[in-house]
Amino acid sequence: MKFSRAAGILLHPTSLPGPNGIGDFGPDAYRFLDFLAEAGLSLWQVLPLGPTGYGDSPYQCFSAFAGNPLLISIPGATSTLSENSVDFERVIVHKKRLLSQAFDRFVPDDGYYHFCEKQGAWLDDYALFMAIKHEHGGSAWTSWRPELAAREPDALRAFRAKHKREIAQVCMEQYAFFLQFDKLKRASKERGIRLMGDLPIYVAHDSADVWANRDLFQLDEKGNLIVQAGVPPDYFSETGQLWGNPIYNWDVLKAQGYKWWIQRMRAALAEFDLVRLDHFRGFEAYWEVPGDATTAVGGRWVKGPGAELFNALSAELGPMPIIAENLGLITPEVEVLRQQLGYPGMSILQFAFGGDGQAMEFKPHNFPRERVVYTGTHDNDTTLGWWNGDAGSDSTRTAEEIEREHDYARRYLGTDGHEINWTLIRAALSSVADTVLIPMQDVLGLGSEARMNLPGRQAGNWGFRFTWEQLTPDITARLRDMTRLYDR
Repeated sequence: MKFSRAAGILLHPTSLPGPNGIGDFGPDAYRFLDFLAEAGLSLWQVLPLGPTGYGDSPYQCFSAFAGNPLLISIPGATSTLSENSVDFERVIVHKKRLLSQAFDRFVPDDGYYHFCEKQGAWLDDYALFMAIKHEHGGSAWTSWRPELAAREPDALRAFRAKHKREIAQVCMEQYAFFLQFDKLKRASKERGIRLMGDLPIYVAHDSADVWANRDLFQLDEKGNLIVQAGVPPDYFSETGQLWGNPIYNWDVLKAQGYKWWIQRMRAALAEFDLVRLDHFRGFEAYWEVPGDATTAVGGRWVKGPGAELFNALSAELGPMPIIAENLGLITPEVEVLRQQLGYPGMSILQFAFGGDGQAMEFKPHNFPRERVVYTGTHDNDTTLGWWNGDAGSDSTRTAEEIEREHDYARRYLGTDGHEINWTLIRAALSSVADTVLIPMQDVLGLGSEARMNLPGRQAGNWGFRFTWEQLTPDITARLRDMTRLYDR
């Protein structure tokens, strides 16, 4: 896939400024688009936009198709919630109250009925799932009344009849989400900005997707995990990462012509101009861990569907603007698959100066043109945090290893470490790589306090927000000068 030279910002919409304790699709999103255009940037990468579940992670959503109602802008609403971070517990209560009030005023129109009919393949199950979950106090579907967990037709029919209002409100919320998102996407296009989405390889166990399609996942007769997803020990964790996601029953998916995956990818491509495919290496081989494991250490590699899945997707959807997240333990087989499919890979500058073998491909002098370069991702510390942090912040590096890394980075980049965030931004923009994406935290020069996610941390993730006061005209001008200088 060919990309022209471009640059953009990595920022989840929840991190935008706004009046209700969380960023949304309101006026501040349009102001952010104006900033991108003024700075000469043409990409906005977001994290997954689905309704978040456990740990408020956008990678653990109640649906792979639905939108997060917390992102719906409600005009005229205000709150006393923090402008500096997202307090999800308080925000959820506040936004639910506002959405319930909005539903009381909502009058269905032809657009609403058309939306419900067009999206019925996933919306019917999702709305029912969320209504039943609410009735059960938010508990996971495996602990619901057995007849509802098992989707017995009579039980579902009776529940629908008794809970029409709750089900209708979920549908209204999804209608409002996609109405606002489509408007934002049109505004992006008018400004010459492409939206880049993020498609996780796995879906959450507690999701409408799994509840409604149990045969597509490796579950026991009660719906519990037989095996679960994760990754082996790496630079983020000595015990690996245990994700808790169910693993697909790829034989069943294949027998169905990968229909569910085709529907999922079609929905993603309808929303976004580009799609970052998270954990691409899992399609070649994935780390399978027993369902009752407490760490990811005792897992094993199992072959994934490989090119066969993507051939089926392409046959149905045509050429797909996909970027492969090829980080972690990447084998030659993974790279052969990626290159065979023609998907650009990723390089992270924060990983370029360490002593491990993978650092070689992250050095700018080794970049191919078809590469997407980041100073860091949502899973990394900010660049200032990476440079100034201690040895135990997010890796197994010793103090001596950190100093060797810093020494090499200073010599390679020709810097004394002052404004290291701008040094890495310049290194990325000046490289031959076609595409550069910079986390908003690095543009603003923020430290570890602004980190979006620390893999394995149980709380305190996903809450970063910036303020317009932090984004000075000097920063915008500096970015604009660099994007022009390096033909971005």
